[in-house]
Amino acid sequence: MPAAKVSAPAEKSLAQSPVDSLDAARAHLIVALDAPNLSDALHLVDRLEETCMWFKVGLELFTAAGPTVVDALTSRGFHVFLDLKFHDIPNTVAGAVRSAARLGARLLTLHGAGGPAMLAAAREAALSQPNPPQLLAVTVLTSMDAAQLAAIGVEGTPAQQVERLARMGMQAGLRGFVCSPEEVSTLRGLTGPEGILVIPGIRPAGAAQGDQKRIATPADALIRGASYLVVGRPITQAPNPAEAAQQVLREMATALAE
Repeated sequence: MPAAKVSAPAEKSLAQSPVDSLDAARAHLIVALDAPNLSDALHLVDRLEETCMWFKVGLELFTAAGPTVVDALTSRGFHVFLDLKFHDIPNTVAGAVRSAARLGARLLTLHGAGGPAMLAAAREAALSQPNPPQLLAVTVLTSMDAAQLAAIGVEGTPAQQVERLARMGMQAGLRGFVCSPEEVSTLRGLTGPEGILVIPGIRPAGAAQGDQKRIATPADALIRGASYLVVGRPITQAPNPAEAAQQVLREMATALAE
């Protein structure tokens, strides 16, 4: 999957001023719009407009608002990460990928557990579009630990399953993945610098863990090799979301500057 539209953060060896580092951080922070309706989502966007460039639209918001929310964001110049985690037979997923591409999503998820035929069909469908989104294979959800994997019949640790699915995804032609902060270093080693690694489970220093099992701070995730960080509740549920976003950006900028 070509990665012309999105790229990993600048190499840490490049000297960056504080302003440059903050701009770089802003380009690689994705705020999760986990709102129950379009009105609430756009109200939050208004509060963050001067701070953020990327927004994630997930199942809750897309089910409530449909494609309208993607158009509302892209028409204002924002980049959309459409996190719908497609997982179905290859033909159905291929059709869904084509539809998502026409909406203007720049990042799009599908479950790696769908298998190589589904991933390959998704890749071919994306490449058939004029402006293909970067496909991201979801490996193991950050809410899952070894006990959760065992409950669904998956033996081994989350790290082992993440690597297994990533290797399969790469064989199917994908170079974009979603994993927890704990597996970033391993996947960066597999994909090389051209890989796009999108990392949820980000919690700023002092933030509540919530229902996430495998987490890291923004700085730690970037140092390990993350391309994009997804942050939801620590920003969206803060009394002042813009101030909370700025704190995350400062943590990211410090890591990039160092």
